[in-house]
Amino acid sequence: MLKFLKIIIPVFLGVLLVWYFYQKFTPEQLSEMKRHFREANYAFLLLSVLLSLASHILRTHRWHLLLKPLGHRPKWYNSFFAVCVAYFMNLFIPKSGEVSRAVTLNQYENTPMEHGLGTIITERLIDLIFLALFFSLAIAMNYALLIDYISSLVPISKLLWTLLVFSGVTVLFFLWVKGSKHPIALRLRQFITGLIQGMLSIKKVSAPAVFILESLLIWGLYVASFYAATFALVETTGIGWEVIIITFVVGSFTFAFTNSGIGYYPLAVAGVMGLFGIAQPLGNAFGWLIWTANISSIIFFGLIALIGLPLVNKK
Repeated sequence: MLKFLKIIIPVFLGVLLVWYFYQKFTPEQLSEMKRHFREANYAFLLLSVLLSLASHILRTHRWHLLLKPLGHRPKWYNSFFAVCVAYFMNLFIPKSGEVSRAVTLNQYENTPMEHGLGTIITERLIDLIFLALFFSLAIAMNYALLIDYISSLVPISKLLWTLLVFSGVTVLFFLWVKGSKHPIALRLRQFITGLIQGMLSIKKVSAPAVFILESLLIWGLYVASFYAATFALVETTGIGWEVIIITFVVGSFTFAFTNSGIGYYPLAVAGVMGLFGIAQPLGNAFGWLIWTANISSIIFFGLIALIGLPLVNKK
């Protein structure tokens, strides 16, 4: 019965998620999307999805490079499924995927939570560096346009105050954990020690050149996936690299700081394209098209992972 629930619950969640997104669309959006969906070249959307899947495969191997110095050699399929589950869980709660990824490996490979989570934090810091590099490239391409657009969307002063308050609370929390003899503080101290060990495993990676190369390839595949999707519509075929890079960067920020860009990604893509003279209906349609392809693949592979994990780990 428990195994049956492990299979049926993920399927139910996937169906519920698709229905929820569908209900959010206005009649106008649905009409416009249906037209473009009918006219879209799905071969290029499939190529876009496959390129994203390839990045998941590389991410799995890169994660193994970080886990190996800590003495953990998880089965490849469990790690890959954990990555797919992480993207799926991010649809519900932002960044919950990182925790679920560590939980999955802990459940099926007995990898300590703190080690799994520590290596994942390191991975995400590396990803943040690459996102910052792409952001710098986008600024170099068109500084005034990008800064004005971001300033119109993001309340910079409120963001800085939020970061300041969050930093202060974090510092106070760590000071309490470090100095307190409370049982909870002692357990947290032990967990944080393991977390730091996981994060610092990057210093002991046996093949640093491979780690760097795979990081470059992961982000190269992200860009290639976005680029392939532009050929899905006749109207967006052949748009310039300046538009592609800047739109990709802004879209990536919505994925990074929300639950998979729900409600934000298509609007952000349309907004950036509008700055380059691309009509808003077309920008909206392209945004919804690429976002729907991404989310559909996340749900599909996430459900396969959730169903597959208990099946391939039968005792």
